[in-house]
Amino acid sequence: MPVSSDPVFAAMWPESPDEFISHVFPPDEIAHPEALYFAFDGDQLLTLVDGQSSGTLTHDEVRWLESGEAIYLGKLNGRHCLAVEVKGLGIPGYAAQGLRSLLGRVDQQVFYLAGRALQLLEWNRNHHYCGQCGTETHAHKTDRAKVCPKCGLVAYPRLSPSIIVLVWRGKEVLLARNAAWPSGFFSTLAGFVEPGESIEQTVHREVMEEVGLRVTNLQYKGSQSWPFPNSLMLGFHAEYLEGEVRCQADEIAEAHWYRFDNMPSIPPVWAISRWLIDDFVKRLRE
Repeated sequence: MPVSSDPVFAAMWPESPDEFISHVFPPDEIAHPEALYFAFDGDQLLTLVDGQSSGTLTHDEVRWLESGEAIYLGKLNGRHCLAVEVKGLGIPGYAAQGLRSLLGRVDQQVFYLAGRALQLLEWNRNHHYCGQCGTETHAHKTDRAKVCPKCGLVAYPRLSPSIIVLVWRGKEVLLARNAAWPSGFFSTLAGFVEPGESIEQTVHREVMEEVGLRVTNLQYKGSQSWPFPNSLMLGFHAEYLEGEVRCQADEIAEAHWYRFDNMPSIPPVWAISRWLIDDFVKRLRE
């Protein structure tokens, strides 16, 4: 996509294969001193207070913490990566922070691996027992999944696809403020895919529901893993077709058309909504 040539955007928009290789099961032996750990206490990532916020800990740094089951993720640049639940809040020398605080501050691969780690830890925690019959589950023999030995139900890690769309009209874009957001902050429209829908149908439905407009000329622009808690956001541009802005009650506080050169306060550069906006602005300026 056009913004990928910009190093600022390329830093947070992974389009090509990276150096991480996913594996479900670890080798017989892991070189612990070289391993990278994503250590979470609940949804808080632990790092060292005196160290730089790399987002990871070494084996020596994790072994002082009370930890639970580790989940093997794979290898990054030849180093084993693991996700582990710990009890580390309040322990001297360690700091806890949410993943959002790492956006734009750590290496792209590390941020998305931390998101993967958090989602897998949550999935593992919530699937110790079968959701159908209550029997304790076992690890699948080949896949990243939990299997019930009694009824055979297989539970894979959950992923929630959603769309995010920039609606444009000539040199204007439609930006909206969610009812839960502070005054003056605007972004693109978004919503989750419902069962039985195609991605394109979701775009049309969400735009109609949230602002009462019909759109056309849908263009898929890119995607972003968004581990808050487990979304995959699929980004689109869509051209305005017809209708008057009518905000969805209790969902959208206000929505307005803005010229590309006169924008309100919008999301930061590491959010896919901002990428969609800047891609449109860049195209007009060129």
